[in-house]
Amino acid sequence: MPVIVRKLLQLVVVFAVVTLFTVILISLIPGKPEQLIIPFGRDSQRAALRHDIGLDKPIPVQWLKWVNRFIHGDMGNFYQNSGTRKVWPEIRSALPVSLLLLLYTQIVSLVIAVPLGVIAAYRAGKWPDKVINGLGSGMLALPGFAAALLLSTYLGVKLGWVPAQGYTKITDDPALHFKRMVIPVVALSLGQISVYMRLLRTDMVATLQEDFILMARSKGISDRRVLWRHALRPSSLTLLTVAGLNVGSFIGSAVVVETILNIPGLGYQLALAIGSRQYVALQSLVAIIAVGFVLINFVIDFLYSVLDPRIRERAT
Repeated sequence: MPVIVRKLLQLVVVFAVVTLFTVILISLIPGKPEQLIIPFGRDSQRAALRHDIGLDKPIPVQWLKWVNRFIHGDMGNFYQNSGTRKVWPEIRSALPVSLLLLLYTQIVSLVIAVPLGVIAAYRAGKWPDKVINGLGSGMLALPGFAAALLLSTYLGVKLGWVPAQGYTKITDDPALHFKRMVIPVVALSLGQISVYMRLLRTDMVATLQEDFILMARSKGISDRRVLWRHALRPSSLTLLTVAGLNVGSFIGSAVVVETILNIPGLGYQLALAIGSRQYVALQSLVAIIAVGFVLINFVIDFLYSVLDPRIRERAT
């Protein structure tokens, strides 16, 4: 089966499972959305709202109704006491914010974690390795939301080095944009740096015992070249896998961090949708995230063949 067809089937399966599971979970949330959206409305108004959302239908019918709308480009409405507004414009404005935050976080995490992992592997068992692993344990133990609160309090409020919260588009003011992204990026990067560094260290320790590394050293190749040109590339596959899988955990952390720091990304929109019982909007947001997750892992699979030609040969 061609890779493209297999990935498309995977996308369909993930989309169906995730969105159906979301509908089931939503049905278990206590409280009725029509009472929250129209707290002082008449029973007839609430019944009309339930019908429009589809809550008066069985769960499979609700899901099929939403899927039909979604594949035709209708992602539903945000329902408010004062009226409705479309979900898609909210997603369209929030998606670039979260994508930039994800990009910055991954770049910072990898730029810091890769050198630390290489040094720790090269000095395995010695004091640099112990110090780096100790720092990694400390970073991993600090939750993203706690780091965001601490950084916002000290760097933003007390020291005034960067804005404590909020978001500015890069097209409006590039300097202010990067200043505002410092706190959320650092808060979300700490845990990932620790995970990436430890994975790379473990793989590189094993790679450095391989015969081709011994051969490279016997030819007089410097340790730096051996580490960065011969050992790093085959040791990066696990790191690449986890970087793709971490997109899911990133969204989970971003929900809290974006809400705390008032960043209008997908995490912020998810929190709003959950808090105000916007069921249709929540389903659409989860679907967008699920599709993005599959597409990112498709890119990861492609990068496998770039890093390791043996995978490309097996695929052909």
